[in-house]
Amino acid sequence: MTNQPPLLPRISDYVAWHASRQPAATALILDNESWSWARLSADVEQLARALLAAGVRKGDRVATLQPPHPRYLVDFLATASIGAIWVGLNPRYQRGELAHVLLDSEPAVLLARRFIGDRDFTEDLLALADLCPSLHHLVMVGCDEPAPAPAQLLDSFLSLGESVADDALVGARAGCGDRDPCLIVYTSGSTGEPKGALLHHDGLARFSLGQNLVWPLDPVRAINYFPINHVGCVADCTLPCVVAGGTLIFMEQFEPADCLRLMEAHGVTLWGSVPSTFPMMIDHPDFARRDLSSVQLIAWGGAAMDEATIRRLRATCSRLATNYGMTETTSAMTAIAPTDDVDRLAHSVGAAFPGVEIRLAGEDGDPVADGEVGEVQTRSALNFLGYWRRPEATHDAFTHDGFFRTGDLAALRPDGAYRIAGRIKDMYKSGGYNVYPREVEAALEAHPSVSAAAVVAVPDPVWQEIGIAYVTLSAEAGVADILAFLRTRLANYKLPKRILIEPELPLLPIGKVDKPALRRRAETLEASGTAWDR
Repeated sequence: MTNQPPLLPRISDYVAWHASRQPAATALILDNESWSWARLSADVEQLARALLAAGVRKGDRVATLQPPHPRYLVDFLATASIGAIWVGLNPRYQRGELAHVLLDSEPAVLLARRFIGDRDFTEDLLALADLCPSLHHLVMVGCDEPAPAPAQLLDSFLSLGESVADDALVGARAGCGDRDPCLIVYTSGSTGEPKGALLHHDGLARFSLGQNLVWPLDPVRAINYFPINHVGCVADCTLPCVVAGGTLIFMEQFEPADCLRLMEAHGVTLWGSVPSTFPMMIDHPDFARRDLSSVQLIAWGGAAMDEATIRRLRATCSRLATNYGMTETTSAMTAIAPTDDVDRLAHSVGAAFPGVEIRLAGEDGDPVADGEVGEVQTRSALNFLGYWRRPEATHDAFTHDGFFRTGDLAALRPDGAYRIAGRIKDMYKSGGYNVYPREVEAALEAHPSVSAAAVVAVPDPVWQEIGIAYVTLSAEAGVADILAFLRTRLANYKLPKRILIEPELPLLPIGKVDKPALRRRAETLEASGTAWDR
């Protein structure tokens, strides 16, 4: 990438920076409509003025209910630009899930699409407005019919900003930035009630600049179909493209054939996603006939990729990469620079991301020796500010010297890359031995007929805990064959005591395997005494 911009005080500043240099260039695309940088900048300023007129001030929250759409980005940038804090809501949420986030974050304004797909949110939105006393403005977006009280349409809300003087907007922006919070991302809640991680301008800007440095592209052209409430949508996909002055193509709903069509039509240079989507696309009949020669980099995150899929992707583009991170670290803590090294891509997450310190700590808190498994702890300017209104959880999340405790387990390989071993909470003891599910999953995925694997643990009266493996197949194979294969790769105590062959694995909205669902399924089967396949 050429003309890398500087580190700016506010993440929203990059829109005006690029609008002043390339006003007519295309910033965003959705279907047959495009937003130039000039248009995007004007839309951000218009909404920022309206938010100020509605009484939104530094530190106040503004929420958005949208699929991946340019409007979500306008909402986030306008909110951040005046020092307020933005919260994304997933349209897949049911009313109770939406209520939890709104009651916890207490937004003053909710900008919500009234119709998404075949779902009408009208009743949910009116009920939520009645439930949330903090909500002073419910703004319905994307419909022409009158909004039921107390809601108002977007055009009506935007007209409020016409009375806001220029110096008021300039003053609001001058009073915020750097390490001020601008985004709350709610964690998945797989180990408890979702908590809001508070991210800041400086961390988002530094991460975006760092990713563009580690994964250079020219031009940057990417597709975004991720849920807007997830760090993968905002930090991994959207903001590096915005900071680079690239072009972001939105898809409101992921569909393999449409994604392939858009990649070809718009000359996408970054094919980035979660591992679960790649087989859907390369197995699709349209894959062979689409011209994907524009792709300069294939990158994935959120989970490990199996060797077979990596080799198939390598036939399309020899520059492949992955990273490892989480919401609380503003995404990547480690990254792999573009490579075609299958072992490094499949069995590591690379080295520390620029500006990030990594250490692996044992149960006693001391660093472990190279090659040994320890908790990943990280310290950098990218780390979050804390959990929204949860001081005790925030305190517990950090060590005394400022390292964030990820709860992940990893080991340092001889080549300087980190190998993820699993989660501390996922690690289980079988017959007194520590077993790391990720290690078992990697061994399963090495079987030529296994396309995906997930290992969970359930209590056992004899062994304390036992591992249950769920696998999907790309070719015919029996449980006995898979188990025999594992015996050549794993110590006996690491072998799963049950192996179940499934047509597919349940996925969370972001594309990761839903291990809590698999664990509940396993525990139910154990409790019922149902016979297991072996």
